[in-house]
Amino acid sequence: MMYICNTCGYIYDEEAGDPDNGLAPGTRWEDVPDDFVCPLCGVGKDEFSPQN
Repeated sequence: MMYICNTCGYIYDEEAGDPDNGLAPGTRWEDVPDDFVCPLCGVGKDEFSPQN
């Protein structure tokens, strides 16, 4: 599953994770810390939407 930042379009892909920001490949969105911010624009996790 992928999640897109509603502000800048950054995509978090659960399969790929985000190793540069401490999220190992396979990290599910539910397991991403609540204080996660978009690495491109800095908005919070609540500003992401699921993308199919």
